[in-house]
Amino acid sequence: MSRYCVVVAEGSRARFFTVEKPELPEMQSGPDLVEQKTMTNPEHKAHGDDLLADPRTGRNRTANGPAHGYDDHREDYDAECERRFAREIAQELDTMARANGTRRVVLCAEKRMLGFLRPKLENAIPRGVDLHEVPKDLAKLSPRKLHERLANDGHIPRRRNRGQH
Repeated sequence: MSRYCVVVAEGSRARFFTVEKPELPEMQSGPDLVEQKTMTNPEHKAHGDDLLADPRTGRNRTANGPAHGYDDHREDYDAECERRFAREIAQELDTMARANGTRRVVLCAEKRMLGFLRPKLENAIPRGVDLHEVPKDLAKLSPRKLHERLANDGHIPRRRNRGQH
């Protein structure tokens, strides 16, 4: 059971953490930010890796004239992928928060992803749970660095060294 749930999300990946107390506080440092689950959005990642790329060159040129523009809807496709992923993140957060008795959710995501997540989270966070948004992309930080960053900003408890109260 953890009072804190931390979600770090971007378009292609979401990581879910809890803040766990050490089993033997007098012998171990803590609390620790523990990664519980990682979700990926392969469509978004593939989009960046040529999912929509047309390997045939010159498709936007006429036989005797200059290139002409066309809209291949990549932005719309990417946005829809992120919306679906935001819904999956919200569902997982709801499950995790209810199972753990969470009292505070810390949601870290860059501004675009936060925009997709906000409407999905309205019904995904149980009543009485505080939501703290951190509008930054922290997805690449290690659990230790993420813990430091969030503790320094007052979102989660700081780690204490062994024997420190």
